Amino acid sequence: MRHNKKFNHLSRKKAHRDALLANMTISLIMHKRIFTTLAKAKALRVYAEPLINRAKEDSTPNRRLVFSHLQNKEAVTELFREIAQKIANRPGGYTRILKTGNRLGDNAQTCFIELVDYNENMLNDKPGKKAGRTRRSRRGGKANAEAAAPAETPATETPATEAPAAEAPAAE
Repeated sequence: MRHNKKFNHLSRKKAHRDALLANMTISLIMHKRIFTTLAKAKALRVYAEPLINRAKEDSTPNRRLVFSHLQNKEAVTELFREIAQKIANRPGGYTRILKTGNRLGDNAQTCFIELVDYNENMLNDKPGKKAGRTRRSRRGGKANAEAAAPAETPATETPATEAPAAEAPAAE
């Protein structure tokens, strides 16, 4: 019975699963975004986020703990130097999973997982108030515009004074 065993085993033994997640974490740290299946991405998020959280405090014990999981000096250096600066103020949720559809061969759900602070398109695209046009009937707009046009002319001007001014530029 598998009581209280809630994580996804990904159809692998423990050593194979740990190696898979470590390699995927290294790729995520180095490339900032990787394409994979949805099940692997969800398992990777559980594995990688605590390691990324350790990078907030740059100390020898934290570096050793992260290195014991990843076994890659370049990834550890990148994590503690570059990524730690960007996530310093973030309380959690360092990764984002976006679904991309199903794979053609086996119909597996695919997605990409990325580091949240490195997607420039999402950072620049802040949700704001859209300045769109409202949909109104055209009939009311034309009738109101015609009715407002005579009201805009001042009472002191007469149509006779406006006519020569309009003809003068045409004669030149």
